[in-house]
Amino acid sequence: MVASQYTVAQWFLLGHHELLLFTAAFFAVGVLDEFAMDMLYAWFRIGKGARTPRLEDDRGVGPANLAGIAAVFIPAWREAAVIGPTVSHMLSVWPQDELRIYVGCYRNDPQTMASALAAARGDDRVRLVIHGADGPTSKADCLNRLYAALRDDEARAGTEARMVVLHDAEDMVDPAALALLDRAMWGADFAQLPVMALPQRTSGWIGSHYSDEFAESHAKAMVVRDALGAAIPGAGVGCAIARQMLARFGPEPFARESLTEDYELGLRVAALGGHGRFLRCRSSDGRLVATRAFFPAQLDEAVRQKTRWMHGIALQGWDRLGWRGSAADLWMQLRDRRGPLAAILLVLAYALVLVTAAVWLFASVGLVEPPTLTPTLQILLAINLGGLLWRTIMRGLFTAREFGWREGVRALPRVIISNIIAIMAGRRAVLAYCRTLRGAPVVWDKTDHRDHPVFALAPVQVRA
Repeated sequence: MVASQYTVAQWFLLGHHELLLFTAAFFAVGVLDEFAMDMLYAWFRIGKGARTPRLEDDRGVGPANLAGIAAVFIPAWREAAVIGPTVSHMLSVWPQDELRIYVGCYRNDPQTMASALAAARGDDRVRLVIHGADGPTSKADCLNRLYAALRDDEARAGTEARMVVLHDAEDMVDPAALALLDRAMWGADFAQLPVMALPQRTSGWIGSHYSDEFAESHAKAMVVRDALGAAIPGAGVGCAIARQMLARFGPEPFARESLTEDYELGLRVAALGGHGRFLRCRSSDGRLVATRAFFPAQLDEAVRQKTRWMHGIALQGWDRLGWRGSAADLWMQLRDRRGPLAAILLVLAYALVLVTAAVWLFASVGLVEPPTLTPTLQILLAINLGGLLWRTIMRGLFTAREFGWREGVRALPRVIISNIIAIMAGRRAVLAYCRTLRGAPVVWDKTDHRDHPVFALAPVQVRA
């Protein structure tokens, strides 16, 4: 048929078919990517026996002395509700004399200062560092101020710290974490512990969808990344960098123009020839040695946080870090930066589901001819459907392993929530990136924190 003889309905069906083919093809590539990750995980875990090690009786990972000073950096802006529990819990489960906690506050945030000082209770292992500018500036800028304070202390004491550990104001640290990171520094320049996003009773869908994402990512993708020898990105919490390596980045080692300076830190270490490790271990009683935290429970806050991640990792990361490293590194960078494209494809996918349903409805009443699916499209749609079922089941299993079967079941419908938030964040990230291209400044677009895991979980005690 000549194109000019097509009816409006036929043009519509043709456009529908081509969009369906385009979207299905890209999703099929994603399915193959995830399947490759799953097969590598199975190979390393089953074929190579790379199971999560247990710390027998927590020997060497308890209150024993560290090999050197561990400086913990906690940047804080308007964190009066959570900084106190974080500091007090950290002091109680990390009794090592070599611990130094640097809490970075701003001069126009007296509430956070007061909360941090009250939690310290005169413990000389805590130092409150006041930024000379009104807050917020950027998280990286606050971290650079803490680094300057550490350098001043080292100059006065004549002793250099062994490592710098990064944490956020709302974190609940694990008793074994500090000594485990200290031990890792004997063979690594950078080390990252898993992050556990705890399920929330008051936000079973939005806040708890982070539980599913981190349970899978930090049990599978990061494990494979480490096994392949690819660069380990920083999560911003529960990560440590050797002090001598940090010094190689200059007097301001944290990139203040980046929204995800923590993510970049691990990749920059690898670019300098440093060695990074992902440390996934369990204590003798089966507890995962990880940083526990509550993530945003409101939709707007979750979108804002994921906008920052997507903007910093996918868009700024491409500009600032480029594409470099081994084949494994390039693969992981591609996975890290697919967020905006994935958001576009998700919009198309959900729209096509609705349009396809309408087309079949119209065809059933004779308004249009039933659409014809080519063999290629049928194969792609079958791959997509199989991949969707596989991915959903995998996410449920990883969530169930850490949080129980009930959360594992809830993880299945939460995939839709995760996709919706990704779509909204993708749009905002692209717009924000365009603003920065026009000269807009990078600001600390942080989320508010109200609850702390210390109040929700039974306290984790250090073994005698």
